[in-house]
Amino acid sequence: MYAATTHIRVRYGETDQMGYLYYGFYALYYEVGRAEAIRELGFTYRQLEEMGIMMPVVELNAQYFRPALYDDLVTVKTILKELPDGPRIKFHSELYNEKGELLNKGVTTLVFYDPVLKKKVDMPHELKHRLESYFANNTND
Repeated sequence: MYAATTHIRVRYGETDQMGYLYYGFYALYYEVGRAEAIRELGFTYRQLEEMGIMMPVVELNAQYFRPALYDDLVTVKTILKELPDGPRIKFHSELYNEKGELLNKGVTTLVFYDPVLKKKVDMPHELKHRLESYFANNTND
């Protein structure tokens, strides 16, 4: 399993009239978490794009438990529970407030896609290599 965390402060423009983080912004927070998780591996989305790989979202599921509020510092935990074997990758996201309360969780499925060939491709070897050590002793518990 691979996990990374990042922090995002809820900005006023992201809230609704009640001062709650608008539900549509949770997907953006997941994206920030994914990008930072990949960056912590020493890799970036930019490098993937330079390699000719795009990562479109093909599925998104979210569960809302309590609201994130204006000016809250939200912890975004991004988890890869399994090493991808093929073109799909699933990122699990958990968002927590400053009290450590679970606000939201979601699963975002993306595919590695070659826009020139117009087809799905496997995870680039360079990225897979950086992830493999996190799954070396995985017993699928």
